[in-house]
Amino acid sequence: MSVLEENPDSPLKKRPPRWSDIWLKKTKPLKHVVFAMQLQSLASKDPKSQTLIPHFANIDRTLLLSDELLLKILSKLPLSQRNPNSLVCKRWLNLQGRLVRSLKILDWNFLVSGRLITRFPNLAHVDLLNGCLFSPRNSGILLTHRMVSMQMRYGNCSNWELLEENLLPVEVVDGGLQALANGCPNLRRLVVINASELGLLTLAEECLTLQELELHKCNDNVLRGIAACENLQILKLVGKVDGLYCSLVSDVGLTILAQGCKRLVKLELSGCEGSFDGIKAIGQCCLMLEELTICDHRMEDGWLAALSYCENLKTLRLLSCKRIDLDPGPDEYLGFCPSLERLYLQKCQLRSKKSLRALFRVCEAVREVVVLDCWGLDNDMFTSASVCRRVKFLSLEGCSLLTTEGLEATVLSWLDLETLVVVSCKNIKESDISPALATLFCNLKELRWRPDAKSLLSSSLMGTGMGKKGGKFFKRT
Repeated sequence: MSVLEENPDSPLKKRPPRWSDIWLKKTKPLKHVVFAMQLQSLASKDPKSQTLIPHFANIDRTLLLSDELLLKILSKLPLSQRNPNSLVCKRWLNLQGRLVRSLKILDWNFLVSGRLITRFPNLAHVDLLNGCLFSPRNSGILLTHRMVSMQMRYGNCSNWELLEENLLPVEVVDGGLQALANGCPNLRRLVVINASELGLLTLAEECLTLQELELHKCNDNVLRGIAACENLQILKLVGKVDGLYCSLVSDVGLTILAQGCKRLVKLELSGCEGSFDGIKAIGQCCLMLEELTICDHRMEDGWLAALSYCENLKTLRLLSCKRIDLDPGPDEYLGFCPSLERLYLQKCQLRSKKSLRALFRVCEAVREVVVLDCWGLDNDMFTSASVCRRVKFLSLEGCSLLTTEGLEATVLSWLDLETLVVVSCKNIKESDISPALATLFCNLKELRWRPDAKSLLSSSLMGTGMGKKGGKFFKRT
C-alpha cells in the first residue's frame, strides 16, 4: 500500500479541481475583487482587525477595471468634466487623451517633438493654422483677422509683411505634416497654412481616410499634392486675402484639383482666380459635387456659364464677392443647374443687373433663395429673380433699397412660395401692402415679417383668419 493510501490527510494527495478554481483561473481583476470582499468581511467580523479598514479604504478601486472598460465609462461623461477627470491620476490623464478627437495646435514644438501623438493618439481633427505662426507671447499688441489671430512685436508694418515675417518656413511646416501623418493615420480633417506639395503628398500617402482639408495660402503647385487625396470630400482653398497674404490659384490648379479629387462633395474657393475653364473642369470631373461656395473671387468674366456643367450641384453660395460676372455672355450659352435647390448670397455687391440676371438664369431651378446684407439690390434688379418659378422659400435681410412694390412684383409670380422672411429692410413699408400681397400672406405656411423695428403687421392682421387655414401659421421674430 502506498503512503498516500495510508494517510488520506497527506498534503501530497491530489484533490479533484473545484469549479471556483477553474472559474478564477487567469482572471486577475476578479481575484482582486474576491480578495477585497474577503478582507472587508474579516474586518467587519473581527473587532481587533479594524485597523485593516483604513488600509482598504486607500485602495484605488478603478485599478480593478481594464482600460477598455474605464474608457467606456469616461466617454459617457459630459465634456465639461473632461479636464477635471484628467487631473485624477496619470492613468486617467492618458485615458482622457485617448478620448480626444479634435484639437487646435498653438505650439508647433508640441507637434514635432512627438508629445502630441503620445498625449493624443486618436486624433481625427487637427487645426494647425495658429500653430504655424511664430509670435511673441508677452507682446501687448494683438492682430486679429477673421481667419487668424496673432501677437506682434511692433505695429509699424503692414499686415502682409507681419504675417510673412512670423510664418513658419515651408520646410518646417512640411516636417510637422510628416510627423502628424506618421502618428495619426486615421486623420480625417486638417487645417494648415503655408504647406508645400511634398508635405501634402506625405499626408495623402499616410492618411488614407482624410476627408476634409482646409488649406490657407494655397497656390497651383500645392494643388498637385491635394490631388493625391483621392478620398477627399470637403475642401476649402484660400488663395489671396486682402491685407494679409497673396497667393495664386488659377485654372491650372483648379484643373489639377478636378482630375485628382473626384469624390468632392463640398468645395469652397476663397480669393481664387480662374475662369470658365477651371469651373468647367470641376463640373465635369467632380460628379459628386453638391455644394459650391465662392468667396471674394477674382475670376474672369464668363465663369458663370461653367456652372451648368455641375449637374448634381444642390447649393450655391456667394460670399463677400465684389462682383458676380460683369460679362456673362448671351443667355443661350449660360445653361442652368438642373439639380440646384439653394442659392445663398451674403455681403455681395450687386452692382450690375446684367450679372445678377445671368445668375438667376443659371439658378432658375432653385427652390430656396437667401439674400443677406447685399449692397445694391433694388426693385429693378430684384425683378430678375422672377425667372426662378419654383421658389418655395425666400429670405431677405438687410436689403435697404428694396421696397414693398419691388417685393410684391416678384413674389406674386411665385405660385409655389410657402415661406417668406423679411428682416431689416427699411424701405419695405406695411402701409404699402396691397390686397393681393395680403392674400399671399394668408396663404403662406410661414411668415416672419420685421422689415423695421416699428413693424405692427402681426397685431393689425389679428382677426383676419391668418394662421387658421390648413395648419398654416404666422410667426413673428
